[in-house]
Parts: sequence; structure tokens; C-alpha cells
Amino acid sequence: MNRLTILFFLMIIAACNTSEKNASKSAEPSLIKKDSSKVIVEKPLKLTKNQANTLAELPLACIHTEYPNKLGQTIGGKEDLGEPKILHPAFYGCFDWHSAVHGHWSLVKLLKSFPELEKATEIKTKLTQSISKENIEAEIAYFNGKHSTSYERTYGWAWLLKLAEEIHTWKDPIAIDLEQNLQPLTDLIVQRYIDFLPKLKYPIRVGEHTNTAFGLSFALDYANTLKDEKLKNIIASRAKDFYSKDSDCPIGWEPSGYDFLSPCFEEVDLMRKVLDKASFDTWISDFMPQLKNHNFKIELGEVSDRSDGKLVHLDGLNFSRAWGLYGLASQYPEYEHLITVANQHVKYSLPNLVGDSYEGGHWLGSFAIYALDD
Repeated sequence: MNRLTILFFLMIIAACNTSEKNASKSAEPSLIKKDSSKVIVEKPLKLTKNQANTLAELPLACIHTEYPNKLGQTIGGKEDLGEPKILHPAFYGCFDWHSAVHGHWSLVKLLKSFPELEKATEIKTKLTQSISKENIEAEIAYFNGKHSTSYERTYGWAWLLKLAEEIHTWKDPIAIDLEQNLQPLTDLIVQRYIDFLPKLKYPIRVGEHTNTAFGLSFALDYANTLKDEKLKNIIASRAKDFYSKDSDCPIGWEPSGYDFLSPCFEEVDLMRKVLDKASFDTWISDFMPQLKNHNFKIELGEVSDRSDGKLVHLDGLNFSRAWGLYGLASQYPEYEHLITVANQHVKYSLPNLVGDSYEGGHWLGSFAIYALDD
């Protein structure tokens, strides 16, 4: 391991030890009673400033790194061929378009949470370089190409709206220009959702990019924050169409070998946002009743080779499961026992991020940051 990896690993251990010491000093831990027994409820793990400084290095190292690159485009003719930076001048780095987008999201989120980051000036400079009026116009031209109507549907779309949402709520002078520059692409993606969702007859339930529940969940966050009622209503309607009658999610089948999203937990994460409490309680009792069990456990996603771009997906699965569990426990305190499970997932994968190969390093930081977001 290099020195940075060792330092980050020690930092994680110290943070965990400090959390345990603080918990032991409390006069009385938070308790849940079940069958006359007491279950200690852990606190969610949170990102520290030192960890934020370290994680910022991941997107800083890749958002303007053009190669290696996976374009994922449909070629209609030789005129469609081009260098990544020409085709996507705003989001050409971090191996692929969606990773570049959420790499930019990571930098905005970290600066919002920790304005005194060591490389705050460099981060703002790079954000301004990427999200310029001219660069976004070129991105729009690509999306409006004859063969690009389904480009990045819906994973990249979801992260673009998450980036737009983050910039919109950022109280920094540069956020005004960034939001204004990004707005035409944001509007285009919103319209793509509105046009596409009525046509989608069945949800996509895989554990990778095209997972429908994930795509709807992030877009719903944007719609709620920006008060976009049209987008909000169509997402809520389609989510209920797709998932209201689901029952007995086969969580025992997880994880699949390349998952970075959990089909079961992504659906839970969406439906807790769509349904009122009574409806959600009825739904979850049919869909995943085991989550109410205070002894609920689930196998972590174990990574056998972090230099393999597909196998390292399982670190992402651990982070995405964690944010789903944290979100559920935050919204409904009766699920606070699930914080322990979420913490276990984070503790397994977080120490491996820094010093990881580019296969994981170009994207996993975003998942860790989102999982540890307040």
C-alpha cells in the first residue's frame, strides 16, 4: 500500500474508535425494545473533513483525464467519430460520461459540506472550466443527435439532475453561473424523463446502470427540491404503477456478480419517498417484511479483485445499500436498527477507495460521499 492508502486507512480506524468512545460516554444510548430485550442503535457514520479532503482527490484526478475512455455511443457514420473532449467538452473525463457527471457532483457536494477544503480554489476553477456555457451547448448538441435520444438513459440522466440539484442549493457565488450554464441541459434531461416514462411499460430491475428505481429516485429528489410538479407527478405515478403490487423481493439472490445497485433496496428507497407512511408500511410488509426484524442481517458485497472494473462494482453495492438503509432509518425511526447494517457496509468498502485502481477510483468516491451525506 502507498502512504496515502495507509493514512486513509488509519483515519477510518481512528474515526470509528472515536465514535465508539463517544458512544460509551453517553448517559444512555438510544434503545429499541423488542420482546423485552434492548437493542442498541448505532449512529450513522459521517464524513469528516480529513476524509473529505482525501476523497476530493479522486474526482480531481479524473474529471479532466480524457483516457482511458468508454464513450458508449451509437455510431451513425464517420462524422459521429471524435475525441471524447470534442464530443463531451463538459463531461469527458473519469472514463465515461456519467462518472464525469457525478465526479463534478462530488466536488460540489464536498465544497458545500466543507467550504474550507484544502483544494477549494482548484475545485472551483475546474468546475468553472467544465460547466461553461459553450461546453454545455456542445453537450446538448450531442444529446440532440439522431442516434443519441437514449444516451445515458436513465443512469446518467439521474446523476445530471443530482448535479443540478446540488448546484441549485449551493450558497456560493459561482453556483449562480454554474446553474445558469447547466440549465439548458438540465431542462433537456427533465424533458427526456417526461417523454420516456409513459412509454416504459415494465421497470428494469437489474443491479447496474439501467435500474429504473434508481433513475426515478434521484430524479424525484430533483423534482422535489426544484418544485417541478410535472416531473414529480409523473415519477410518483409511474413508481406506483411499477412497484405497488410487488411482494417478496428475492433479497437472497443478492448480490449478483456485477451489482453496484441493489434491486430490492433501490425499490425501497424510491417507494419510501413516494408513499405516505401508512401506505409504505403496508407495502414494505409485503415487499421486505424482514427489514422490520431487529436482527436483520445481509451478506456484504465482497470484492475479489479491485483491478477488475466489473468486480469492483460490489464496493458500489455496499455504498448504495448503505444510503438506502440510512435513508429509511432517517425517515422512519422504527427502522433505526438498520443503521448497524449500513455502517457495516461502509466500513468494509470505505478504506479501499484511496489507492484503489482507476477501475474503482474514477467513480466510487461519489457513492461513498452520497452514502455518508447528512
